Amino acid sequence: MTKNRSAVPQMRGVSAFLSKPIETADATNTVSISKIRLPSNQPRRYFDPEKLLQLTNSVRQHGILEPLLVRPLPQGEYELVAGERRYRAAKTVGLEAVPVTVRELSDQEALQLALIENLQREDLNPIEETEGVLELLTITMGCNREEISEALAQMATAQKKGVELSGNVSRQVESIANVLESTISLTPESFRTSRLPLLNLPVEILNAVRQGKLEYTKARVIARLKNEQQREELLAQVVSQNLPLTEIKARLKELKPETEASHEQVLVDRMAEITKRLKKTKAWSQRKKTERITKLLDELEKLTEEG
Repeated sequence: MTKNRSAVPQMRGVSAFLSKPIETADATNTVSISKIRLPSNQPRRYFDPEKLLQLTNSVRQHGILEPLLVRPLPQGEYELVAGERRYRAAKTVGLEAVPVTVRELSDQEALQLALIENLQREDLNPIEETEGVLELLTITMGCNREEISEALAQMATAQKKGVELSGNVSRQVESIANVLESTISLTPESFRTSRLPLLNLPVEILNAVRQGKLEYTKARVIARLKNEQQREELLAQVVSQNLPLTEIKARLKELKPETEASHEQVLVDRMAEITKRLKKTKAWSQRKKTERITKLLDELEKLTEEG
């Protein structure tokens, strides 16, 4: 299914570069493939073997039709910015030289362009897409993933209570909205509720989605199984038999009596999750929140002592 992509977002430091006319230094050249180095921070983690084989056959027959984007390195070498599939195909075929477009880029500009190019792919799966957008947001906004998640959480709370966001958080949400609209056409709320939870899926399910073996709608259903062995068995069945969503839900329902957690276990799991959040939260730097957390912990201690 083809995705509809909006224009590439204009980001600080890169917008001027993207709009500048091509100069002599940016012209297409042909360089030895042995002089091209892969970047240490590559946004793309998975390459479909079948599609890579198709591209390799095309390169063998027609050569590289679109130049690779590289930036110059010392001693006459280059770092690849965009076009790793073409680079891999060229190496497989045994090409000694490839066409490149050489441009002067900072580390930040190179990573931003690589992320943008990756997000324009039509075969990008939801996991790669979510991770790519988060990486792009951290660079664009100059913050970390936790701060982005916190801004989205505050947005949701404000909407629920019908109150306005503070000026700083409001600006953060606006920046998030601009990048999302320009890349994957999602609202901040949709990204918060439907995409961020995907990154918390069990590792084996995450890998299946990354490799294009599993749709994320099916992944979220399979993840409901808490028993690891049963979950892996169901995942293997879904992938090998390409089971429809209705069949997955039916099998999950059959397993439910054996896997449904007790009320006590649910509470224990919630406490474990809250404990992890407490270790990461910035609430400790806020006096009122610290006092409130301390009181709640005192109450819990009393309750468990009584038990």
